[in-house]
Amino acid sequence: MRKMLRLMMKKQLPTIVLMGLVLAAVSHAQAPASSSQPPAQTPAQTQQPATPGNAAPGTAPLTVRPTVYTGPKYTNRFEAYVGINLMNGQAGQLLPKRYNMGGMEGMATYWLADPSQHRILSRVGLDADYRFGAGTTPVLSPYYNRVVVMQSIISGGVSYRGPRNRYVAINYHALGGVTNGIFDYATNHYPGGSPVSSCPNNQTVGQKGNLGLYCNGSSPYGAVGGSIDFNESGKLAIRLSPDMTFEHFGTELREFFAISLGAVYRFGKNQ
Repeated sequence: MRKMLRLMMKKQLPTIVLMGLVLAAVSHAQAPASSSQPPAQTPAQTQQPATPGNAAPGTAPLTVRPTVYTGPKYTNRFEAYVGINLMNGQAGQLLPKRYNMGGMEGMATYWLADPSQHRILSRVGLDADYRFGAGTTPVLSPYYNRVVVMQSIISGGVSYRGPRNRYVAINYHALGGVTNGIFDYATNHYPGGSPVSSCPNNQTVGQKGNLGLYCNGSSPYGAVGGSIDFNESGKLAIRLSPDMTFEHFGTELREFFAISLGAVYRFGKNQ
């Protein structure tokens, strides 16, 4: 019996040794990695906040300083205004309809004082104003449908600063001066001479009647109104300026309406 066992052991020994080697290799492959190797980094560990100290060259965030608009200080010494102007008028004492003139306006204002020194005077300014307008008016004669008339107005007065903030400013003004009217342009440029005169006093031999216009001349002029300035910057603003105007070309004082739109520029610090 013992001989048989020894014989079987001799025959099976290579097989047993081979199986032991296989089991040893499998157990070594399944063993955990050595603790000396550092663990793999996770995404949370690899991401670091971008700071000026560790940012890559050329990728550091820029520091942007916002521009703060504070609006005008209203401490300027001068204002200059230029705009387009629309005026209403009447070209003759007996004409049944009024007419409209289009033209331009320019105004310069000198503010009297610094707001930090004179609270009342700083709101007062001296104005110089010029306006020109031209338009066509219906007339009484059958020889003409409408004729061209023109007015040139020079005036001066005072302005007063009203409510104001960084966006809008309101001013009030009163002007007085003289307007010069030209009413005979059409009759003077009629080919071969006009069959009628422009006004009763200008009628000549051969002319039959007149157009019912005023004769050329000047009249006292006045305007009362204000302006609304929409600030574009500390010095520049868009101005809308309505007025009630007065003239006396005929035998009575008559009132009309005017409005202008343009730009005003503030300059010269008030000392």
